[in-house]
This record gives sequence, structure tokens and C-alpha cells, in this order.
Amino acid sequence: NPFLAHDTIDLLYWRDIKQTGIVFGSILLLLFSLTQFSVVSVIAYLALAALSATISFRIYKSVLQAVQKTDEGHPFKAYLEMEMSLSQDQIQKYTDCLQLYVNSTVRELRRLFLVQDLVDSLKFAVLMWLLTYVGALFNGLTLMIMAVVSMFTLPVVYDKYQAQIDQYLGLVRTHINTVMAK
Repeated sequence: NPFLAHDTIDLLYWRDIKQTGIVFGSILLLLFSLTQFSVVSVIAYLALAALSATISFRIYKSVLQAVQKTDEGHPFKAYLEMEMSLSQDQIQKYTDCLQLYVNSTVRELRRLFLVQDLVDSLKFAVLMWLLTYVGALFNGLTLMIMAVVSMFTLPVVYDKYQAQIDQYLGLVRTHINTVMAK
């Protein structure tokens, strides 16, 4: 979906600071919550917070209507009447996309584990070996937190300091090419 990609880019480049701050803060809060509580507890707490807010708002609006003697009806009526279902076409589209991804991943893993290409399988083995060290240093949630922070900071930093970063990357690339040539 091109609109979704555009919105994501806008979020990562902080084009709407308020919206990006809300999304970034919410994701970090969720991830930090998961470091302290189980997934079940976090989901339960989020559900309780949402229910507390909606019940409080519903009671507030009911009291306000009683005091002002108005009949505005249910405060969430528009949302209750809103159609919230996926069409068969949408489900089929997402299922087809998921199927392509799963099949592609299974084919690639089969190719790597059954050593269709020795060099690729050895590269994969080295990657898995390196990941054992990463896993010893960080747990999955820490890596996710680092990934989220990087996603929301690196694009902006690169955008702001692109000339300097490109210059240093050029030097590193030249050095690597020199070492590889030897």
C-alpha cells in the first residue's frame, strides 16, 4: 500500500512531531513494559486502561446529559455502528502475501540447511554462530528496543549529517576494498 509506506516514512523522519512522538513513545512503553511484565499481564493492563477510559467517558457523558437534560445518545454510537470487518478479498490478499513469504522462507531455509550451495550454507552458519554471541549479550526485547530506537533516530541523523556520514562511509569502503585486494 503506497499510502502506508508514505505514512511510515513520515513517521520515521519525524515530519509530524506530535504523531511520531505518540507512536514512538507508545512502542517504547510497550517494549519496556514487556521487559518487566509478561505478555499476558501487559495485554490485561492495556485492556483495563482502555476499559477504564471508555467506561469513565460513558459515565461522564451520561451524567452530563442528565444534568443538561439533553438526549445525545450513546457517546460511542458512531463507532458501534461502524463496519469493522475485512472483506473476503482483503483476507485473500493478506493470506496470499503471507503464503508467498512463508513459502519463500521455507525454500531458502531448506536450501541453506540441506547445503544446496556450500558457500551460502557456510555464510549462514557463521551468521548463526555470531548470533549466539549477540544472544548471549542481549535478549530479544533489548534487540527490539534497540531496533525501534534506531528506526526512529538513524533516518533523521542521516538526513541531517548525510555529507559527513557519506564521506566516512566512503573512507571505510575504500579501506575495506584495499584490505580485500591484499
